[in-house]
Amino acid sequence: MRVAQPVGQRGSLKWIQRLVESDRRDLLPVKLKDVRWVSPLAEDDWAEYRDRAFLKKVNQEALGDKLSDFWPDRGPQWDALGLVNGVPLLVEAKAHVREFFSPETQASGPSRAKIVSALTQAAEGFGANHPDYWPSLYFQYANRLAHLWFFHQNGVKAHLLFVSFLGDVDMAGPNHAETWETAFASADYALGIRRSKLKSGFVHHAMPTVSELEQSKSS
Repeated sequence: MRVAQPVGQRGSLKWIQRLVESDRRDLLPVKLKDVRWVSPLAEDDWAEYRDRAFLKKVNQEALGDKLSDFWPDRGPQWDALGLVNGVPLLVEAKAHVREFFSPETQASGPSRAKIVSALTQAAEGFGANHPDYWPSLYFQYANRLAHLWFFHQNGVKAHLLFVSFLGDVDMAGPNHAETWETAFASADYALGIRRSKLKSGFVHHAMPTVSELEQSKSS
C-alpha cells in the first residue's frame, strides 16, 4: 500500500521528510552513510509504504507471499525506506517519547494468531527470554524488530534504523540522547532482548537535533 502524505508541519513527519530531503548522511550511523533514499520523496507525494508496496520499493517483491504468510495485511507503515549498497534499510522515526510506548496489538482472530506467531519467532531470533511479552509490551518496537528478523530469515541482510529526534519544542520532545537511550534500554529489558549478532549488527540508532535540520533547510 502506498500512502501519500502532506508536507510535514510538525513532529516526526516533518523531521523525517527533512532528514531525507537534505540527505544529511553525517547524521546517520557510519554503516548507513551510503544510503539511497527511496521514501519519503517530494516527487512521490512524500508517500510512505507498507505491505507488498514497501517490498517493491526496496527491490524485494519476491518476498511478497512470504510476508503475507508472516504478517497480516496493513502491517507496519515505514516512515522512511532506503537502500544501502542495494540492501534494504527500514526506518522508524519518533519526535517524542510518548510515541514509543505503544499499546498492545488490537488484532483479533486469525490476524492476532499470525502476529503472535511472528513475534514469537522473532523473539527467539533475537535471543529474547520473554517472547510472550512481545505482542503486549512495546508492540510497535517489537513488530519493527520482527520485520527485520523476517528479512534475515529469508536471506536478506536488511538494516533497521530508529531515528529519535532531539529538541522538538512543538512536540515537547527530549533534548538529551540519554532520554531516548533509556527508553530503548527499558524496552529491551522488558522484552527480554539480550545482545545478539542480529541486534548489534543490523539495528541502528540516530538521534539528530532538529536545529541541525532547520539549518539544512535554510542553507
